[in-house]
Amino acid sequence: MGMASISLSFSSSLLSSPLSHTQDKTKFTKNKSQVSNFKFVIQCASLAQTAKTDSSPKKRLWKEGEYPGVSETSIPGYRSKKTPIKNVKKKLDRKAKAKAWVNTVTETLSDHILKKRWFQALEVFEMLKEQPFYEPKEGTYMKLLVLLGRSGQPQRAHQLFDEMVEEGIEPTSELYTALLAAYCRNNLIDEAFSVLNQMKTLPKCQPDIFTYSTLIKACVDALRFELVETLYEEMNERGITPNTVTQNIVLSGYGKAGKFDQMEIVLSGMLESTTCKPDVWTMNTVISVFANKGQVDMMERWYEKFRNFGIEPETRTFNILIGAYGKKRMYDKMSSVMEYMRKLQFPWTTSTYNNVIEAFADVGDAKHMEYTFEQMRAEGMRTDTKTFCCLINGYANAGLFHKVISSVRLAAKFEIPENTSFCNAVISACAKAEDLMEMERVFKRMKEKQTQPDSRTFDIMMEAYAKVGMNDKVYDLEQERLRMLAEAPKND
Repeated sequence: MGMASISLSFSSSLLSSPLSHTQDKTKFTKNKSQVSNFKFVIQCASLAQTAKTDSSPKKRLWKEGEYPGVSETSIPGYRSKKTPIKNVKKKLDRKAKAKAWVNTVTETLSDHILKKRWFQALEVFEMLKEQPFYEPKEGTYMKLLVLLGRSGQPQRAHQLFDEMVEEGIEPTSELYTALLAAYCRNNLIDEAFSVLNQMKTLPKCQPDIFTYSTLIKACVDALRFELVETLYEEMNERGITPNTVTQNIVLSGYGKAGKFDQMEIVLSGMLESTTCKPDVWTMNTVISVFANKGQVDMMERWYEKFRNFGIEPETRTFNILIGAYGKKRMYDKMSSVMEYMRKLQFPWTTSTYNNVIEAFADVGDAKHMEYTFEQMRAEGMRTDTKTFCCLINGYANAGLFHKVISSVRLAAKFEIPENTSFCNAVISACAKAEDLMEMERVFKRMKEKQTQPDSRTFDIMMEAYAKVGMNDKVYDLEQERLRMLAEAPKND
């Protein structure tokens, strides 16, 4: 699939602002020199961001009771009864084995939590609870509650919360907020409000600004702005002042809903406030609203406004600009922002590379997509699920389905979480390749691994079946989707 190559501007005016050349209307041409310019930008930045390694040996931090400097036997005049060496060795071996088992289980649990494997984490946690050395810890439960909330398992989070209470751990405001957040992340607003009401009845678990901000975000995401007003009133009665984070959440909600007048009212209030002034997150929130809607002109206008307010951009700000320009195929501006980041010594992050890879993937330009990915790996940059979703989509768009398979294998090698987005990318690639048997296998494996399909999963598969006239399969999937919706917790 053809795609316009990249044109770079090396104008000195770039140093004042990455948007200072926005009036340039130059059209792109398929030119090898322009491609080499893009490669030049990436190579220069790679050299500029060479990782520094610390070769000095790490200092060991001794645990309590472990430091060997002083012991009873090192005290002059100390005498003790000699213990048979054989018995001492047995005792030490038993201790070593027990300690190794403890470390193995707890480290495995931490590894599963870190890699967002909620099902495996719960299995290991049940094993841990059966051991004689187990002691319930608030921190472990907190991590598991957060993991379950982020993994779409709010009911399991509530079950775990109840088990925690039965084990004698006294709930705190933070633990209740983690449970509330689990419901909020899964759009179960009524259940989240039930947790809030329960907190209000417990003197030691009163909701705070974090609790309210979490719930406000859920209401905003669900476009329930009337509930946002109710929560603001309740906060006012309790003497809880909204902070900049809270206001940024509401700003984002109004922007996504297209309520730009209300967004400007909130922003004006922030400018006049002494307690929640706009910050770089406010800038990022507002420009990302317009970036996601493809309104590049408005994005650029607000970027300049925030600069005039005295707010300096950060790496994420530039990543938003790069992503917006990439989706609009404005490769000259995308490359200019990247060069501007290099000149100001802003680091290129995983998101920076993901945005560039996505820009090429959308138009099936496998060559530039691969080049960017190779530079990303050469720099030692961490890849994530989005990286591989973009690669899979890009290869599918280019018709290079053998490379889709190699990308899936590489993702497994890197232990990339196979979440719903990842599975959807693979299913979509199978559909484009008209390999319906492999598509079915991926869908089956998805369910076996407890990865919840979403509406996009069903839409992709139903469209693929309809295209070849397999209407019975379309009907079966529609029924399965209805059953899934019926089994999902209700939020009236």
